[in-house]
Amino acid sequence: MTRRILIADGESNLLLSLEYLMQRQGFEVSVADDGNQAMMMIRQQHPDLVILDVMLPGQSGFEVCQQVRDDPALRSIRVLMLTVKARETDIAKGKALGADAYIVKPFCTTALVEQVRELLGPTS
Repeated sequence: MTRRILIADGESNLLLSLEYLMQRQGFEVSVADDGNQAMMMIRQQHPDLVILDVMLPGQSGFEVCQQVRDDPALRSIRVLMLTVKARETDIAKGKALGADAYIVKPFCTTALVEQVRELLGPTS
């Protein structure tokens, strides 16, 4: 079964690059360029993983993460925060809101792919 990933980032060039990278890894990928669109797509698609920037137009990535964790129907979705917000308080906030992983931009694509695979576990 193909794992589904939703990538939400306000930077269109990065969004395209991440989409391509994850498709090359064999994932089914959807993209959103703002927090409101991301939340709508999460509710509709129930992806296995959401790669979420903190600084999104509309709702922030922190707000989206909190909504995912607060909704029993969405709670099992893995959340990986991928953001320039690198202060310890930002990382602690992301983890406290329920992010499963937190990666700071700029990032190593190999490390990102490894983290995604670790969060999703073995494929069946």
